[in-house]
Amino acid sequence: MFLILFLFAAAMSAQEADLIVTNARIYTVDAALPVASALAVKDGRFLAVGSDVSEHRGPDTRVVDAGGAAVTPGFIDSHAHMAGLGRSLRILDLRRAASVEDVLARVREAAAHTPKGNWIQGRGWDQTRWPGRRFPDADQLSSAAPDHPVYLTRIDGHAAWVNRKALELAGVTAATRDPEGGKIHRDAAGRPTGVLIDRAQSLVARLIPEPAPEQVREDLARAAQLCVRLGLTGVHDAGVNRVELGAYRELVAAGRLPLRVYAMIGGAGELWREYLMRGIEIGDRLTVRSIKLIADGALGSRGAALLEPYSDDPGNRGLMILKREQIERIARQALVHGFQVNTHAIGDRANRVVLQAYGAVLGGPNDRRFRVEHAQVVAPGDFELFRRYSVIPSMQATHATSDMRWAEDRLGEERVRGAYAWRRFLELGLPIANGSDFPVEDPNPLWGFYAAITRQDHSGWPHGGWMPEQRMTREEALKSWTLDGAYAAFEENRKGSVTPGKFADFVMWSRDIMEISPEEILEIKAVMTVVGGEIVHSEQGR
Repeated sequence: MFLILFLFAAAMSAQEADLIVTNARIYTVDAALPVASALAVKDGRFLAVGSDVSEHRGPDTRVVDAGGAAVTPGFIDSHAHMAGLGRSLRILDLRRAASVEDVLARVREAAAHTPKGNWIQGRGWDQTRWPGRRFPDADQLSSAAPDHPVYLTRIDGHAAWVNRKALELAGVTAATRDPEGGKIHRDAAGRPTGVLIDRAQSLVARLIPEPAPEQVREDLARAAQLCVRLGLTGVHDAGVNRVELGAYRELVAAGRLPLRVYAMIGGAGELWREYLMRGIEIGDRLTVRSIKLIADGALGSRGAALLEPYSDDPGNRGLMILKREQIERIARQALVHGFQVNTHAIGDRANRVVLQAYGAVLGGPNDRRFRVEHAQVVAPGDFELFRRYSVIPSMQATHATSDMRWAEDRLGEERVRGAYAWRRFLELGLPIANGSDFPVEDPNPLWGFYAAITRQDHSGWPHGGWMPEQRMTREEALKSWTLDGAYAAFEENRKGSVTPGKFADFVMWSRDIMEISPEEILEIKAVMTVVGGEIVHSEQGR
């Protein structure tokens, strides 16, 4: 082994780099050399990292003087929705709507410029930010757009608000039954109010024309460009379909996908069955080796499945979208064929069901790296099950800071202690794969980094942080956004740290995220994003 390493080092020392970065503060996320000041890249991989890499400088080497700037491995968003992000950039953005009236004004304006009968779509409304915090209704939307079917997706993607025109087209009436795993909100007379939870969304959504493949391709391209501008070099796309995979392949072939995508097959349908036959697909820019399942709904729309009723909605325990036996059956298929299973579970009942299903298949410690996406509310005795079955908690730090205003209302004082509990997982020795769940949250990874170390909103509230004992250190947060994300995709030997031999994916930041005050982190920008040694985003002429 020593001889092999010696020969490898000798070979590397003789190579001329394509790119060298000097005069930097490089946080490598490599325990062997945590901080360095220079790096060299050759053929898309790190050639050398240290204090002096000048031996690799040649006449054709591009040299970038960082001017003392901080450099980190490229950030990896371990749970995101790329097509959803691209689509959100071309429909109504309702994330900053402070009231029902704000939404109605935007819908009214859209209706004025949309042919009658055409769908008006939007995303991002959140009733917890409005006065009274009540769900809206169809009549309000109908007043703003009586001649258009309107479909507005809640911020979490687990509820829709539609108008009477949309309900009529879908044939949804007082006689319509709730679908399994879904709920139609109704008034006292049983009449649908226009709010559809989880699988009930499909009653109307099925009527909306699917975007053409060309539109999907451009949505993904637009989302990818935004990601690299923000410092993301990799994304785990949580639930893709056949059209999206085809669009990704077209972008890769055309050299238009500037970051790496770890794609999860969206559910156990025909595409999943095809991949069971063909096997996993591993590439430098696109990898498909996992399936995304959805066990329950979301906490904000009270669809997350809880062991006991919601504290602010007695009698409601949320919705289980999949049964344990369904999850277990798919997990067994995945185990046989070498695929990873990543299951959305937010409520403590959903987390328990998923862990029990995984445990029945995995049996004990393993390296299959099954994941629970969100792992948001966990019963005290169930944290240990993550370690027992080597399950990775894939969590999104900004969910905690978005939900903290009302989470205790939903869960109560005791149960909320098991929510967004990053420190409990870290103390069990488990890696946390961090992400944003964009477009549910903003795609800027530094917002997630900030949330992880402060547990505060952007105004600094609450003082000291919400349940501050669950905060991450900056080192832990950086690792969760880089190396732990790579590990969660079986890619820790290829990326996630600034280490010789790995893909040269890194970001140069406008300021030092490891040193400046937390509130200043929110103002930092990626001044250079590099993927495979290629500068895919640059500011200031670098």
